[in-house]
Amino acid sequence: MASTIAEFGRRFAALWVDGARRWALLVVLVSLAATVGATVFVARNVAINTDTEDMLSPDLPFQKYSREEDEAFPQLSDTIVVVIDGQTPDVADDAAVALAGRMRQRPEVFRSVYDPAADPFFRRNGLLYLSTDELYALSDRLAEAQPFLGALWRDPSLRGLFGMLGLAIDALLQSEDEAPPVEIGRVLTAMAETLEAQKQGRFSQLSWQQLMMDDGDDKGPYRRFVLVQPVLDFGSLQPATAAIDTVRRLAGELGLTPDRGVRVRLTGSAAMSEDELKSVEQGLGLAAVVSLFLVVGLLLWGFRSARLALATLLTLIMGLVWTAAFATLAIGRLNLISVAFAVLFIGLSVDFGIHFGLRYKEAVRAAAGSGPALREAATSVGGALTLCAAAAAIGFLSFLPTAYVGLAELGVIAGAGMFIALFSNLTVLPALLALMPVRPGGGDASRRGLADPVTGWLGAHPRAVLSGALLLAMLAALALPRARFDFDPLNLRDPETESVATYLDLIKDDADGPYSVTVLAKDVAEARALGEKLGRLEEVREARSIADYVPADQDAKLDIIQTMALFLAPALGPGNQEAPPSPTDNRKALTEVLGGLHRLAAEAAEADLKGDAGRLIQAIEALGGADATDAVIAGMQERLLSGLPVRLESLRQALMAGPVALDSLPADLREREIAADGRTRLEVYPRANLTKREALRRFVEAVRAVAPNATGGPIIILEAGDAVVAAFREAGLIAVCSIAILLFVLLRNVRDVLFVFTPLVLATLLTVAASVVLKLPFNFANVIVLPLLFGLGVANGIHMVLRGRHEAGRREVFATSTPRAVVFSALTTVGSFGSIALSSHPGTASMGVLLTVAISLTLICTLVLLPALMAVSGGTAGKAS
Repeated sequence: MASTIAEFGRRFAALWVDGARRWALLVVLVSLAATVGATVFVARNVAINTDTEDMLSPDLPFQKYSREEDEAFPQLSDTIVVVIDGQTPDVADDAAVALAGRMRQRPEVFRSVYDPAADPFFRRNGLLYLSTDELYALSDRLAEAQPFLGALWRDPSLRGLFGMLGLAIDALLQSEDEAPPVEIGRVLTAMAETLEAQKQGRFSQLSWQQLMMDDGDDKGPYRRFVLVQPVLDFGSLQPATAAIDTVRRLAGELGLTPDRGVRVRLTGSAAMSEDELKSVEQGLGLAAVVSLFLVVGLLLWGFRSARLALATLLTLIMGLVWTAAFATLAIGRLNLISVAFAVLFIGLSVDFGIHFGLRYKEAVRAAAGSGPALREAATSVGGALTLCAAAAAIGFLSFLPTAYVGLAELGVIAGAGMFIALFSNLTVLPALLALMPVRPGGGDASRRGLADPVTGWLGAHPRAVLSGALLLAMLAALALPRARFDFDPLNLRDPETESVATYLDLIKDDADGPYSVTVLAKDVAEARALGEKLGRLEEVREARSIADYVPADQDAKLDIIQTMALFLAPALGPGNQEAPPSPTDNRKALTEVLGGLHRLAAEAAEADLKGDAGRLIQAIEALGGADATDAVIAGMQERLLSGLPVRLESLRQALMAGPVALDSLPADLREREIAADGRTRLEVYPRANLTKREALRRFVEAVRAVAPNATGGPIIILEAGDAVVAAFREAGLIAVCSIAILLFVLLRNVRDVLFVFTPLVLATLLTVAASVVLKLPFNFANVIVLPLLFGLGVANGIHMVLRGRHEAGRREVFATSTPRAVVFSALTTVGSFGSIALSSHPGTASMGVLLTVAISLTLICTLVLLPALMAVSGGTAGKAS
């Protein structure tokens, strides 16, 4: 049966190639037309999905729960987080308010703009979220500063500021035994720093918010967040580009730049997807270019024929375009793994061309012309190429029955690509060679075999080679328990992109990082009850729902705020402001305050206070002192007082706080915490750092024991990793068993099947060991390597074994063009896959590195083990029955 199949395959291949030769011009013209049409189709319809969660089956339980949350709270998905860092809290707050306001004016770009810190509700009731002790301390500080705050409210100018400062200096010098009503040293130092920056031409603005804080309060970072849901353009490869570009343009127009004390950065799911897509596109674009250059160079070197190299390259390009068209038609949206099909196709399709081309060139020297040589090449390698295409397709398609949709889609594309490559190399390549035949002569590259280097010492010591291989396999097996899988999808992203770098910056000092879990409760009451239950777990630090936005101890806090309002509200009442001062008024106030500062520097009892006064004097004098120009004095007022009115207005609003209940919370907040059907979000935070898998699993299992429908980062990371590992095992088993069955059915010889598989087993063990030595863990992208190793690596053994059936002995096999074709096809594959490693995207780069290692080891194992196996078995492969 096997011989009948083989004979039929040889005859069909010969007839097919002969037909392509006879109709060569028509075949080439039709192929070119199909390539042009496919190119237009791909350019108009190709799309890429960067969501890593979509790479796993939507039927997995954790995917269903995640989808439920997205459907309940659609405003929380596909977001951009605008991170605004300011030199001071005042600068950060003003920048956030200004930028959010401008973004709200562009509803065609931004579906929603959420700035909770600027919400009037939190401006008015923010003091209720302080602890009672913090409120008492704030009340004491404001009571002491009340006369000065009132003075500044009435006259927020240099005249008012210097007048207030003069009164404070007089009060201090008149009663040095009493504590000053304000921390005058802090005020003097802050003013001096601001004016020193003015002299140096640096941006600086006095922070009144910091001056109102206790000196021990947090010093930063001074950061504000604005959450944006952009209008996505799904007709574009980069749907969030318009929104991202608009945010950056608006920030520039508002002067929110580092030289103005502000840094605006973007992160969030939409921004990270955008940056990741750019990273993948740039990396794979570079990889494709490098891969083509390497392939061209290797083809010219291996063929020693420009015509043969050109024909093979044109065939490769046509097949690549056809495969891209198939991917666009069959799959539609590519994912972050399946976009690698182009580089994979280049590396694998060219193998077919190399084997066909070298066998054709070998036959040219013995045949009367190009026609018989093409027929001989088809008869000789057509069956092997078909078997290799089937084996490679099995390796790719082995993920199809698994839950790993991302790799399954790549498998469909690449699996079909193998048969497209087979078709193109048995159709287009012969047609091109018929139109521009290779002539005999020149270097006989096709017959330059590997007899001496490969079969010399190896053939003389086969048992030593097999013993060494066995020992190497045992050593590699020891590394298997140390191989690990990196379950965190964040590690697949380029840390140099702004969105990822910003995200890493945000979580570097946060033990929770992205590791919070979300539970959907049926209502607020259940969320509160679940929160109390989860909060008692040893693994849980905190469980928060919208109920926690209702402040505790409101009666006591409102009493404190009302007391503050009694002594502050009259001073901050409307209608108390004085008319703005003239430049002469400001200059007069400046002269007077300099006199007061000189007295303080000379008469103060504390050395630190003398130093603070002296520093401010020097800063003012450096700007011209009492003789400073009007422009310089105006600059002083801008830097020292531009942030004051907003801070005083915020304080005035905060004194109007009232009772807070669930119903009085802002609508935007309620919509983000309570779904339309009443379901309520509950955020659960871990006590331990979850970067270690054991702690991650304990936290997830503890939460799920109470709330089985929980979802979020930890659960997705854990269960997605488990699903990928399970898919890998299933795909590996499918690939090995299917390829073994295929080989046995077609080769009908157990020994030949072992000849093909033994080098692959050793290469697999060595690849896993290499991942340990190189500290390159398996991940969502590179896990495809091991199943593919069998699908792709089996080709070397197939070509060698099938050629051995037609030669008299082992040395004769290694003296033919087949070993040379194996070497050069492996080199082109290594070069193509190695180019993927140049990508800045860690996921695709790691796939390129491991594929390069795996194919290199497969080549070495085949060329070392196979001669030894053939020598021990008697020198030839078995004959088909």
